[in-house]
Amino acid sequence: MSDSIVFAFRSVPGATSGAVSVVGPGDPAPLAIPMRRNPARIKTEEAQPLKKEHLRSLARDINQALAPLMAEGKVRVTEGALAITVDINASVLFAPGEARLDLGAVRALGTVGRVLAATDFPIVVEGHTDNIRISTPQFPTNWELSAARAASVVRLFIDTAVDPRRLTATGYADQRPVADNATAEGRQRNRRVAITIESRATDQKVEVPLAE
Repeated sequence: MSDSIVFAFRSVPGATSGAVSVVGPGDPAPLAIPMRRNPARIKTEEAQPLKKEHLRSLARDINQALAPLMAEGKVRVTEGALAITVDINASVLFAPGEARLDLGAVRALGTVGRVLAATDFPIVVEGHTDNIRISTPQFPTNWELSAARAASVVRLFIDTAVDPRRLTATGYADQRPVADNATAEGRQRNRRVAITIESRATDQKVEVPLAE
């Protein structure tokens, strides 16, 4: 039986690319079954180089908009294969324990918002804190503070004509540190807002029917 299965599904030399040849015992010639590629996937693959170049151009524009803060070490822009991430130290955006943007932050982020408004990439804004607990009537924990700070940045982007449907705000409190919270310098680095511009298109959702 195993010999028959191997024989039936073996590839025949000389088969054309993009096809699978199936041969059964006694067949005079192999049967080539063409393998069709998903047109939607082909279109996505063709668009990727253009998206990557657009993302690089966007990174350059953001670098230029935040150049003074980058020179002070308050902003870091990193580029990956599928996204750009802009890490902004919270000290240049908010007063300690507050979620209202400072006037200088409004001007800087307003410039970034106008750059982002001209694109169609999804944008995720994350709020992060250090591990020092906050407990105020407005912000009982770091979760509320980090989420409120992310929401403040999102509201500013909406005011600068970024499509709200592209925006997501989320707070992570102290759960995703980038430095050691045991030092003052590390805690300062962890207090930040991260803005991620994603090149990936939103997946098209398909309803799955209930199994009978």
